Amino acid sequence: MAVHPDKTKIVYCKDGKRRGRFPVVSFTFLGFMFCPRPSRDRQGKQFLAFLPAISPQALKKIGRVVRRWRLHRRIFHTLDELARAINPIVAGWMQYYGRFYRSKLSPLLARINAYLVRWIRNKYRRLDRTRAAHRKLAELAASQPRLFRHWAWVTSAWR
Repeated sequence: MAVHPDKTKIVYCKDGKRRGRFPVVSFTFLGFMFCPRPSRDRQGKQFLAFLPAISPQALKKIGRVVRRWRLHRRIFHTLDELARAINPIVAGWMQYYGRFYRSKLSPLLARINAYLVRWIRNKYRRLDRTRAAHRKLAELAASQPRLFRHWAWVTSAWR
């Protein structure tokens, strides 16, 4: 049995205890990228650890899925219908990829909020200005904080 040369490599799991220069210090497995990342110990002291987080490839793939939803063009749907459509999918991503290094998901979740702002701008023409649409989204998030699952993690919705 032979190993595939592109898929198989020796990875040096570099952390704060080991020093030196090595050609490969990260790898991707099941949508997670394992590499040296800053972490904190129980006393709050920062150190370097070899930890997983969502891989850039997985983030890009999920971003394409979010774009394909075309939320901003579904002006004939209500906000509740949009929430029912995307909540199960977003909750699954949050449970799977948010298990480790949750902050790496923030740009994706903020992007969903940006699409919701665009939806508000298209649905309610009087809120065509971006600032007014942001205020409306913040108002909705304050009145119904559990409407969208990702609002629990992304606070930019009500800023």
